[in-house]
Amino acid sequence: MKAELFHHNRVMGRLQDFYDLLVSRRAPLAYNEVTASPSKVDNELIDLLEITDADYILIDRDDQILANSESVSSIGLIKNGRIATESIRKLVRNARLSKDVIETEVAIPRSVLSNGFHERRVRIHEIGQNGMVAVLIFDDSEARRLDAVRRDFVANISHELKTPIGGISILAEAISEGSEDPELVKNFASRMQIEATRLSHLVQEIIDLSRIQDQNTMQNSEIVSLKKVVDEAIYQSKVRAEKRQVQINFVADEDIEFFGDKKQLVIAISNLIENAINYSPERTNVNVVLRKVNEVAEIAISDQGVGIAEADLDRIFERFYRVDPAHSRETGGTGLGLSIVKHVIANHGGDIQVWSVLGTGSTFTVLLPLADGVQRETGK
Repeated sequence: MKAELFHHNRVMGRLQDFYDLLVSRRAPLAYNEVTASPSKVDNELIDLLEITDADYILIDRDDQILANSESVSSIGLIKNGRIATESIRKLVRNARLSKDVIETEVAIPRSVLSNGFHERRVRIHEIGQNGMVAVLIFDDSEARRLDAVRRDFVANISHELKTPIGGISILAEAISEGSEDPELVKNFASRMQIEATRLSHLVQEIIDLSRIQDQNTMQNSEIVSLKKVVDEAIYQSKVRAEKRQVQINFVADEDIEFFGDKKQLVIAISNLIENAINYSPERTNVNVVLRKVNEVAEIAISDQGVGIAEADLDRIFERFYRVDPAHSRETGGTGLGLSIVKHVIANHGGDIQVWSVLGTGSTFTVLLPLADGVQRETGK
């Protein structure tokens, strides 16, 4: 926020400097030739307002609008060439009287067709000596949403880390108290190993998610074989599949080359396969199919598991969301796997679709767009 404020202060300062220069160059002109008419507002002044990343209204000393951004009209802030919102008009008057920059939150109409309002940050600055005022309107809703997501993420991580750490602590204490009973020590040590593995898995997924969300996440992209990506993902899931006696079947109509980050893609497909294994009954199949449909590579992972209720389908890609928390604890699930998958696929310009029926199973289909000259079929 400090960096953003510094940027806006620089912009407003440049507006003032530019206006002073404009007036000095046109000193012989009357006031209404310099500021009062929209046709006389210099294009460079408007260009400077356009770079503020804010909606803007530029008004003269008589409160007539000289210029404004397009979206301002669509939300009903302007009427008959003047600012329609009384709260903003009052702030403009205060800015002129105080000669200070005024910044505050104001309720802004959502649109001309809606009766609703939303909070927007408004920054008002007088420019020059003739009463010209710039009104900047900032939409911080996305920044606030991201901040809320970060807070929730930290809170969730804290909660998730407490569980295995607390478990290990209790088990260590139990081992200390029962050190003379070898069988008891062996049992507690085994449970400690389970909790330690769960903790390690959680930390690794937090690291994976952090890396995947990094702005330079695609810097390691190269042409990769999607068949090899799936083969590696299946190999990583082999131990878990054998433990649950689940058979993984892989069918590829053809190998397909794709321009992307191989490590990320393996993580995503591996997460989907492990998820299918975890929710499959023993002695059932998980089927993986790779094929090309038009100019899209499809990787479908199907299981014969419990399925997902329709009410949960819209939330399964949320961080730490679990359809069945008890089952997740049993299988070591962290609630981050599908969130990681979603981010990986989005990083590659793709999409993921889910089909599921309770008691029948689920199919997760990864769709990756192929482009001529960048992604191509092997051997062509």
